[in-house]
Amino acid sequence: MDIRGIGALVTGASQGLGAALAEGLAAEGARVVLVARGAEALERIAERIRRGGGEAHAIAADVGDKRTAHAVAAAAAAAVGPIDLVVHNASTLGHVPRRPLLDTDCEALERALEVNVVGPLRLTKLLAPSMVLRGRGLVLAVTSDASVQAYAGWGAYAASKAALDQLGRVLAIELEDTGVRVVLVDPGEMDTRMHAEAMPDADPRSLLDPRAVAERFVRLIQDVEALPSGARVEAARFAAPGAPAGRAS
Repeated sequence: MDIRGIGALVTGASQGLGAALAEGLAAEGARVVLVARGAEALERIAERIRRGGGEAHAIAADVGDKRTAHAVAAAAAAAVGPIDLVVHNASTLGHVPRRPLLDTDCEALERALEVNVVGPLRLTKLLAPSMVLRGRGLVLAVTSDASVQAYAGWGAYAASKAALDQLGRVLAIELEDTGVRVVLVDPGEMDTRMHAEAMPDADPRSLLDPRAVAERFVRLIQDVEALPSGARVEAARFAAPGAPAGRAS
């Protein structure tokens, strides 16, 4: 996928992987729309991109709030034109500290599903039809190993990510032959605030740098035609442009 000049929307872009990916895409020439709840932090990232010569627009919004989806889609299109790439990166754990399922409030599960599954679907429903009309586009959802492995205390988050995986696979089948691809990417364990909240005792030195992971994401996006639509990819195994070295399932 040629990133130069495309309209790209990245959610959860005020910190961690989302911020690093927005910067990486802008550095490759994408016209980037950053979406997250924290307006000040989001604007700082956008301003940093602009100072570096890139194009960035900040939209403060909660992707888990159904009242904001149309406004986000409209503002993004007004800022950069048609969106050819949407990265569903915004995510929530549910309870912090994490709890066993039997101690999990159903409201926490509902929130995880709203942010991690329903929010991405709402935005995709608004953005993908124009991709289909143009015959090109990429929907990239950030998933987790918790979607395929069972870990105690991760129930709400894991359930939401598993649902996101399956939603992406179904969407890929339904968009077959339209020119619009869907890819699910597991970034691995990163040194982010979210990881620190989930596992406060983890050694940051054992975790991946979000900036390095974002570089792999950019390479994957640039060479996405090498992957089947609906693939689930581990970012750490995507070794180099033109060579997805790892598992696509």
